[in-house]
Amino acid sequence: MQDPVAWNGKRGWEVNPLSIRSMTLRSPPKSNRKQGEVTNQASDEAAQEREERWARQEEAASSATRDIADVPAVEVITTAAVHLMSAAAVKLGLADDPDAAAQLDLDEARKLINALAGLITAGAPEISDMHARSLRDGLRSLQLAFREASTIPDPIGKGPGEKWTGPVN
Repeated sequence: MQDPVAWNGKRGWEVNPLSIRSMTLRSPPKSNRKQGEVTNQASDEAAQEREERWARQEEAASSATRDIADVPAVEVITTAAVHLMSAAAVKLGLADDPDAAAQLDLDEARKLINALAGLITAGAPEISDMHARSLRDGLRSLQLAFREASTIPDPIGKGPGEKWTGPVN
């Protein structure tokens, strides 16, 4: 009777796993495809669809670049300021939402107001006084709302954005 642990009648320590005699050498199977030939119609259609999608994306990107080039700098600066202002208002809990108090985050609001104050201060000479005045008014309203919402008020001149705008009362 043969030992079930034995391998070809030999125990494990008697077997050399690197022995070539016990292995049968085989070549890999030959392919019947020719070089560069597509044999699957579906893969050809998928490649064509992928190239069409890339062309559409490239066209959209170049169109967006042309659109951005047509926008004046005043509008870009004003739009960025309005986005910062809106985000700060939401973080101060001023959103038109019944759950606005849950969105109150004074740390985030401070960061947004600081960024807004820096943008308005730096951009004011570049944009007209008409645009800068309304942005300054919005910034001042946010600074006062921050002061009201804060449980521990900042000293005068140390509130968010006051580094660039001066003290707000």
